[in-house]
Amino acid sequence: MSNEMKALAKTAPAPGLDQITAPVPEIGPDDVLIRIRKTGICGTDIHIWDWDDWAARTVPVPLITGHEFAGEIVELGRNVTDLALGQRVSGEGHLIGKHSRQSRAGKFHLDPETRGIGVNEQGAFAEYLKLPAFNAVPLPDAIDDDIGAILDPLGNAVHTALSFDLVGEDVLVAGAGPIGIMAAAVARHVGARHVVITDINPDRLALAEKVADVTPVNVASEDLNDVIASLKMKEGFDIGLEMSGNQRALDQMVEALVMGGRIALLGIPPGKSPVDWSRIVFKAITIKGVYGREIFETWYKMIAMLENGLDIRNVITHRMPVDDYRQGFEIMKSGQSGKIVLDWT
Repeated sequence: MSNEMKALAKTAPAPGLDQITAPVPEIGPDDVLIRIRKTGICGTDIHIWDWDDWAARTVPVPLITGHEFAGEIVELGRNVTDLALGQRVSGEGHLIGKHSRQSRAGKFHLDPETRGIGVNEQGAFAEYLKLPAFNAVPLPDAIDDDIGAILDPLGNAVHTALSFDLVGEDVLVAGAGPIGIMAAAVARHVGARHVVITDINPDRLALAEKVADVTPVNVASEDLNDVIASLKMKEGFDIGLEMSGNQRALDQMVEALVMGGRIALLGIPPGKSPVDWSRIVFKAITIKGVYGREIFETWYKMIAMLENGLDIRNVITHRMPVDDYRQGFEIMKSGQSGKIVLDWT
């Protein structure tokens, strides 16, 4: 194995990423070295590419970015006994601390010391990735590398969708980006009655219909009240999954929910947004903020569902060699795609 590798890195505090040659990471006794096969481009990667205010505050320069990946283990730290050379893995990109009350209680996804690969630490847009063995998630044969590379965002969708009991419920998903589409697919898979997904992008609504058995609604031209009536729903939606980060979408969701409805909130609105809290109070709405994945319960659930028939393969709309990464980012930024997978092999 060469001591150098190809990688995509933020090399300057400015828009874009550069393809560089970097040293292959040296692992510690509790780490594994993973040869990357496939990576997914994430919305977070777009923020880093654009170098917006959040990225400028958060991301150290220089940094190898990327955090959605699948690959195989090519080196084991001396303390690692439960993984094997050649084993196919994906991995949890949140590197947790060990000191907080949340972490010591096993609520790893709530640890305030969390650092992210590709955001705070060297990431997966590279031929090799160093990862704590604790974070590695073995991939069963039924899950190929393309799907393995998008388990991170699928985990966000699963964590959000499973925040509340969906069996027999009517579910409204706001935002037909890839994670919203996957959340809608999960809701149908676990037994929701009606799943309606809203957006103003007709291409993404068409993709949602291709991926899952859902009702797509373009709220720029359709009225949700008409949809509720056509589906013969008497009072409104029971559960809302807010994936868009759009304030108007959240307001619309609150109005469309039944009394006592529940909202899982994954979308991040830009800056501070006005909220009609009195409306939320008088409708007795429960709101749960969702961050990342439950480590490792969400991974267990989504792998089990994939093995049991959950099919989100069509959410991947583009596959391309990593050398074409600039094209991949431009397509992603255009809004004319689902997930984009880069091939490092």
